[in-house]
Parts: sequence; structure tokens; C-alpha cells
Amino acid sequence: MKITCWGARGSIAVSGKHYVKYGGDTTCMEVRSKNNDIIILDAGTGMRRLGNKLLASNERDVSMLFTHAHWDHLMGFPFFKPIYMKGTVIRMYGCPYAQESVRAMVGNTMVAPYFPVDYGLLQAEITSHSVCEDGFTIGPVTITPIALNHPNLGIGYKFVEDGKSFVFLTDNELAHKHHGGLDYEDYLRFSEGADLLIHDAEYTPDQYTMTKGWGHSTYTDALRLAMDAKAKQFGLFHHNQDRTDAAQDEIVDDCRRIAKGKKVKLKCFALEPDMEIAL
Repeated sequence: MKITCWGARGSIAVSGKHYVKYGGDTTCMEVRSKNNDIIILDAGTGMRRLGNKLLASNERDVSMLFTHAHWDHLMGFPFFKPIYMKGTVIRMYGCPYAQESVRAMVGNTMVAPYFPVDYGLLQAEITSHSVCEDGFTIGPVTITPIALNHPNLGIGYKFVEDGKSFVFLTDNELAHKHHGGLDYEDYLRFSEGADLLIHDAEYTPDQYTMTKGWGHSTYTDALRLAMDAKAKQFGLFHHNQDRTDAAQDEIVDDCRRIAKGKKVKLKCFALEPDMEIAL
């Protein structure tokens, strides 16, 4: 299993000289199985670059998994060029908490007068599947969903292939329980022994005094989960829109200092554009 980051920024895309290392594109991850099954996680602005890459390599058969319907996780879909071409096959998965279907959740990004091309004009062959609680498989990868602690609800995923596990919990507030969300212990069990845990780490503890209940975790709470779960690697994700590269470096350094001080063997890093992780 190979995981590639196409966007790790939270809430809104950013640009400028202070956001080069960790990038400005919003959530989009790519998971490839050993059989080269392509699984796309969320459709943030990073999806545009991924679409260009897939066209260049003539890869037109993909599965898309969605965590929730907030704009920063969907706004890249209309700019994913393969959807406008015949021969593209897309299977969409998610839990349409506030919509009648996954198709409606995604199609709403292309409703007039907010976008000039209607979803109904797309040329790709697209099917949608609701996966709120039950696990499913894509090729050799077993995927298990879990409810997130987030306003308007959301869903996280665990991917397992050949005994290796990748847990993806973006937009998950560990210190505050939202309607439909779960307890810390539930996320701990879900993440137990993960080879890679990528978790929302948007806020510092100081910022969280003003943002509690907004649906995101402090990096210290996310680190605690990674250490308690005995994860092998911990990737900080959903970087705050105002966090510069220098500030993010300081947070990564602090995570490493905390883990070392507790004598926990854990590889800590923050997700960067084009970063590849092989499990």
C-alpha cells in the first residue's frame, strides 16, 4: 500500500512564500494497493493536480472516498479533469449524513449559479455507494469506516492490506463530543497498532481555547492518541490556514520532543504535498 498526499491544508486553500513546504491545497490523499487499485480520499483542491497526473498516465479507473461535505473537502471535484471524459470510471463511497446520497453530496458542488457546468453533463461513468458503518473492500484493501467528532458529522477510515494498516482521521475533535461522534477510547481502539495514523492537528492548545467545538483537534491531543495507540508513524494533518512553514516545523519538533521525553518510539511528521509513504 502506498499513500500519497496531494493536499493537507485545512478549511481554505492558501498560497504565498510562507506556505511552500507544507503546501496550500486542501484535503486530497491517494492510496494505491499492491494491485494498483487507485483510491482517492476526499476532493479538496489537491484533487486538481492528481487528476492531471492520472490523465498523463492514462489511468481512468478510480474509487473515491469522502469524509464529509464541507467545502474544503469537495471544492476540487469540479476541477478533476477525468470526470469530463468518456472512458473514466469512478466509484464513490461515503456517508451522506445531510444529503439523500453521495451523488447529491458531490453534485451540489456544481449547482448553478455557483458553477457553470452541471453535474449531469459529466462524461465519466460514476456510481455512488453509502458506507456509514459496514466495512468493504477495494481490491486487496479492507476498509473500515468510523464516525468522526465533527459538526454536521463525518466519517474516518482504516485501510488494511497484507497486515499493514493506515488510519485516516481528519476533521476529528478528540476533546469535544459532537452529535453522532464517539469517545476518545473508540478512536484509540480504532487506531490501535496502526502502521500509519494521519490525524487532524489543526490547533495549538492556545488556539483551542477560542475554537473548542469547531470540529478540530490540537496537535497535542492528536499526538496523545498516536502514542496511546502505539502507532508506528504519526502524520499531522489539516494544517491551519494561517500556519506558516516555520510554525508547522516548530509543532513537528515539539511532537518529537514530547514523544522522546515519554520514551515513545514514534515517527512524527507533518504531511507535505507529493509526500509518499509506503507500508
